[in-house]
Amino acid sequence: MSLCHKNPLCGIAFYEPRSLIGEKVRIFDTSLRDGEQTPGVSLTAEEKITIARALDRLGVNVIEAGFPVSSRGEFESVRSIAREGLSSQVCGLSRIIMKDVDASLEAEVDMVHVFVSTSDIQIAHTIKKSREEIVADSARAVEHVKDHGRLCLFSAMDATRTSPLFLKEIFKAVEDAGCDIINIPDTVGVAAPSSFYRLVKEICDSTKGMTVDVHCHNDFGLAVANSLSAVEAGAREVQVTVNGLGERAGNANLAETVMSLHSIFGARTDIRTEYLVETARLVERLTDVKIPLTAPIVGENAFSHESGIHSHGVLERSDTFEPGIMTPEMVGHRRRIVLGKHTGRHAVKQALEDAGYRPTAEQLQDILERIKELGDKGKQVKDADLQTIAEVVIGDVARGRQAVVLKEVSVMTGNIITPTATVKAMVRGQEKVLANTGVGPVDAAVKAVQGLLDTDTSIRLCEFRIDAISGGADALAEVVIGVEDDRGRRVSARSAREDIVMASVEALVSAINRLLLLEET
Repeated sequence: MSLCHKNPLCGIAFYEPRSLIGEKVRIFDTSLRDGEQTPGVSLTAEEKITIARALDRLGVNVIEAGFPVSSRGEFESVRSIAREGLSSQVCGLSRIIMKDVDASLEAEVDMVHVFVSTSDIQIAHTIKKSREEIVADSARAVEHVKDHGRLCLFSAMDATRTSPLFLKEIFKAVEDAGCDIINIPDTVGVAAPSSFYRLVKEICDSTKGMTVDVHCHNDFGLAVANSLSAVEAGAREVQVTVNGLGERAGNANLAETVMSLHSIFGARTDIRTEYLVETARLVERLTDVKIPLTAPIVGENAFSHESGIHSHGVLERSDTFEPGIMTPEMVGHRRRIVLGKHTGRHAVKQALEDAGYRPTAEQLQDILERIKELGDKGKQVKDADLQTIAEVVIGDVARGRQAVVLKEVSVMTGNIITPTATVKAMVRGQEKVLANTGVGPVDAAVKAVQGLLDTDTSIRLCEFRIDAISGGADALAEVVIGVEDDRGRRVSARSAREDIVMASVEALVSAINRLLLLEET
């Protein structure tokens, strides 16, 4: 590793890994094979074809379509994908058993992926053959594939728990048999990046005629790190899955691996990165395995900011609190400023202006306080919530003269108390206080507000609607109130608060103000 080197991709000094600038890395996607082995995931043939088409558009070099010998349905599914005429190479998985290899060949795949266990523990408890038999059978399987003019990839399953000497022996045998690609799988996800680097480099140094590929599992969360270490060591193909699907804790995540190769290492792939988010969401929908909000690259929060300092920074210049060498547009994402208790004035002002609002400093402060109030109660303010709050605080009448300015509202209610509301407000410049009762606290408060008006002002309620616009028992409630005067003119206004009484009073006062302004014109 070189210290404080300037990455030519971004011009920023930092600790940079070994440069792979310009190096080409092939992307082998196994979402339809290992990814479908995710517990609880089962795809129909039509769904697999849909995903295969998306992977082809994304630009993966190889699509491992399935394990043809496993069932008639699987065979038909793999063959259907092979007949799609995709640009990606279509691969079928086979054990080193001739009927497996023949099933893949009959499925018309471009590449046959043959594999066998090579670690002592798996040899002893699964295939129960000698090492000599395993080497001979592997070479025969590869020869059979090559005799039929197909590409062949050979995997030494559980390679990271296999003797390096035996790995070299079996890889030499399949190389002599004409194999095109060898795969070093970390089948149970136990490799550390440093040890995996050494293993892959040792194999790369001893194998000159074949592309070296890796397949890393994520049992300790190191699948992507191990894949990147392998590329540093000389591997030029990596096996990945969309959203990191796969057995147990899954495989190396496609988006994370690709964007790290591009943005940190400067390597090249054929991936059209602008389709990464779209592909991830398609696979999420079809597998019903949800993408975590905090998932790198494709997660909803990957380019989201709430902190006032962070939001202010990215609004001024995105790379202040984002990598810079990767933007949301590069992966088909978008940047979001999330409003909550950590939000600053700058972010709220920007969000309001983007929505078409131009608040005064006083109105902006009022909106900010309401947002923080909701945030303190564990709520995130979405776009619809912000719009409603802005309408309440700014509204149409905020730009003109208000006949009624609300000062204070208090209510009393209970099993033995008649619901009573007291409202204090400035009405046409004069302070007034009025109490009234009703069938409930909202009814009492609405009657009290109506009672504040002059007796010669004829305004009646013609619409009253309450909707919850956020979840939970303390949901943010939106109240819409319509009023009508004696000339038949109607206006409506809305408010949103967790307190339904306050929301109702604010909406009514806003509607009254709008109607009174109409009377003056």
